[in-house]
This record gives sequence, structure tokens and C-alpha cells, in this order.
Amino acid sequence: MFLPVVYLFGSILIVSLVSLIGIITLPIQRKALQSFLIFFVSFSAGTLLGDAFIHLIPEATKQIGIDISVPLTILFGIVAFFVLEKFIHWRHCHIPNLQEHHHPFVYMNLVGDGFHNFLDGLLIGGSYLVSIPVGIATTLAVIFHEIPQEISDFGVLIHGGLSKRRAIFFNFLSASFAFLGAALSIAIGIGNSLFTSYLLPFTAGGFIYIASSDLIPELHKERTPWKSALQLVSLLLGIGVMLLLLLLFEG
Repeated sequence: MFLPVVYLFGSILIVSLVSLIGIITLPIQRKALQSFLIFFVSFSAGTLLGDAFIHLIPEATKQIGIDISVPLTILFGIVAFFVLEKFIHWRHCHIPNLQEHHHPFVYMNLVGDGFHNFLDGLLIGGSYLVSIPVGIATTLAVIFHEIPQEISDFGVLIHGGLSKRRAIFFNFLSASFAFLGAALSIAIGIGNSLFTSYLLPFTAGGFIYIASSDLIPELHKERTPWKSALQLVSLLLGIGVMLLLLLLFEG
């Protein structure tokens, strides 16, 4: 049990440090940043879908068996993430459009992002309690998803009136809530295989929801044929990374 915990908190530290990536994008012009991020969003959607269908759902079926409870839990995950986004105003923002953001939104964004990171820690923790390979795959899917989101979040904080120093501090503080989620997953999950088994399809449902309702609709805003083709390539690359991880671990 010691080794998965070491991997878990090492992964959470890396995920939290991603929150600092926004500082390096400040000198980049907004138009250039948007052009770059849209392909990273495509890649992120691929990794989330790939992790859900290649790692999490097959592992959940292996743990629980071929049972109606697995698809029901996936659907519950989709509905739960819909509720979070719809009623708790947890907003996934991946492409900076700073004109839409105002100062009060900065604090709502921090609260929503803190809860989001807490949930990321819980999901990553549950994955590591199942196995290290599943944990690594889920961590990578979260990291690739976090990069465009954290860049956008950092831009929102700066535009909302925070200094660069305060934006870095509050963004990292928000990211550190992932440690609490990871700690909770260990506290609940150790000795409770039922919890970790059902957390897998729930995580898969959440990843499917994020990719399908938040990321892919943003990709449809791009109508240029060659850019759309590159988006498809990026999406397939993201799925390919998850497939490659499976082949490496099984090999």
C-alpha cells in the first residue's frame, strides 16, 4: 500500500504545479494563445475519453463484473457532473475570452476551481487504490485537461484585477485542494474495495461528460477545414496516448 500512496501524492503534486503554467503564457498574444490551446483542448478530450473507455470502464468491469451497476454508475457520474456545472456554477473554461469575465467572477472561479481540484484528487486517489497503472493513466488525463484550463483560469484572475503574485498564490492554493481529495480517497478507500471499484465508473462518467459537453463543443466553433483536421489528429493522439499506456503496462 505504501508505493501507491507515494505515487498518488507525487501525482497530486505534479497536478498542483500545473496551476503555475499560466505565468509563462502572459507574454503570448491572446490570438496566438487561443490558436494553440484549441489543439491542446482536442488532445485533452482524447485523453479523457481514452482513459474512460480504455482504462477505467474495463477495470471497473473487471472489479465489479459484467453487471448493470457499471453502466448505471457511469450514467450517475455524467448526471453528477452535470449537476455540479449547472447548479453549483462549476465552470470549465478552456479558451480565454477575457472580455466576458468580471471581478466578482474571479472569486466564484476560485471556489469552483478549488472544488474541481478536490474532486480531481479524489478521482486520482481512487484510481491509484485500484492499481498504479490505472492511477498513472488517470493522472495524465487530468494533467492534460488541467493545462488549458489553468492557463485560462490564470488569465481570468489577472483580468479580474489580481496582481501576478496574488494570481499565482490563489491559483496554487486552489490547486492544492487536490491533496484533500486524495487524502479523503485514502481514508475511505483503504479496506473498502467497494468504494474504489465504483469510483472507477463514476470517474469515467465524469470524464465522458467533460469531454463531450465542455471540450468537444468548443472544438465545433472552429470551421476552418485544415484546423478541424488538426483537431481530429490531436483528439486521436490523445486516445493513442491512453492506448499506448495500456500496451506498455500490459507488456
